[in-house]
Parts: sequence; C-alpha cells; structure tokens
Amino acid sequence: MTNFFDQFMSPTYLGVPLMALALTLPWVLYPTPSSRWLNNRLLTLQAWFINRFTQQLLLPLNTGGHKWAVMFTSLMLFLLTINLMGLLPYTFTPTTQLSLNMGLAVPLWLATVIIGMRNQPTIALGHLLPEGTPPLLVPILIIIETISLFIRPLALGVRLTANLTAGHLLIQLIATAVFVLMSTMPTVAIITATVLFLLTLLEVAVAMIQAYVFVLLLSLYLQENV
Repeated sequence: MTNFFDQFMSPTYLGVPLMALALTLPWVLYPTPSSRWLNNRLLTLQAWFINRFTQQLLLPLNTGGHKWAVMFTSLMLFLLTINLMGLLPYTFTPTTQLSLNMGLAVPLWLATVIIGMRNQPTIALGHLLPEGTPPLLVPILIIIETISLFIRPLALGVRLTANLTAGHLLIQLIATAVFVLMSTMPTVAIITATVLFLLTLLEVAVAMIQAYVFVLLLSLYLQENV
C-alpha cells in the first residue's frame, strides 16, 4: 500500500464492488433457530445472548417502544459482526465508511422523531425548551436545542466511523513499525509487538462497545418520543 488510508477504500474484484458481499455475509454466519424443544449449545447460547441484550436495552422504554426490539437486536448483531470481522487479516470493514453509518443513523433517528411528532407532538416539541427557562433565553435555547436535535445522526455516524478508523490506523502503524524494527532492533520490535497485541485486544472491545453504543443511543432517542 502506498497510503495507509488505502485500507479504507471499498474493495473491488473483477470490477465488482465487494461492499454488498461484506454486508450480506454476517447474516450467513449465524445458525438459524430450529423448532425443536431442545437445541444445541450454540443455538442456546445465541438465544440467551439475544434475550438478555433485548431485555437490558428495552428495560427503560415504554411499552410502545418494545415494537423496535427486533430492529434494535438485528442492528446490534449486524454492527457487532461487521466490526469484529473487520479485524481479521485481508478483510474490509464497511463501518469505516461514513456513508454506510449515516445511511443507518439518519433513517432510524428520523423515525424516532416522526413517531414523537405523531404520537405526542406537545411533549416532542417541549424537549426543545427546558422548563423554567428565562424569557430572554427562550429564542436562543430553542435554536440550540434544534441544532443539537439535528446533529444527533451526524454524531452517531461519525462516532462509529472515527473510532473504527482510528483503531485500524493505529494497528497498521504499529504493525509497520514492528516490521521495520525486526531486522535492526529486535528487542524494541518484540516490545512493540506486545503493545500491538494489547491494542488488538482493545480494538476487539471497541468493536463490541461501539456497536452497543450505537444501538443504545438510538434507544435513548426513541425513549424521548414514546
């Protein structure tokens, strides 16, 4: 690679972009639940994880927000799988593309806003003005709250993109340093490789946490509007 940022370019094979394959693959990796009374250990563990995650995520939501359970859980598994698969060698992480993250964040955020405007317009508009605001500050606060409302999807998309991009770049830089130092300073190279291993473990944690934070923030936006 002539440029460290080349790893974030959408790969093509025989002129065909592989983004569609990278987005489809996560759904193939998970086993399909069966109708049997007793499932194997993998299916049981998968069902337990999904049930626990959905229960924790929807605990603070009203009953009206429970309709989003399937969507939130599917989005969590989708982002989690893509982020973790992107840490494997010779792979591509679609969530390092801001266009994909904004394509997920904007429609879901807009759906929460539309639900709030449709079901409880007074309460939804009331979020733009905190209670007990002095009259002189009313116009300024309404403008600030409106800007903060419209900046939410941008924050969702940029947070996911920036965290994954920074982690991948850091791994690439340290790996390059290990490769260069191996022949000249082996001791320093071994220490740097240890740091690289620890950073890789940190990136695995970041990949899982960022997927959870994305869905958690969406659930908080939904909580304000149901």
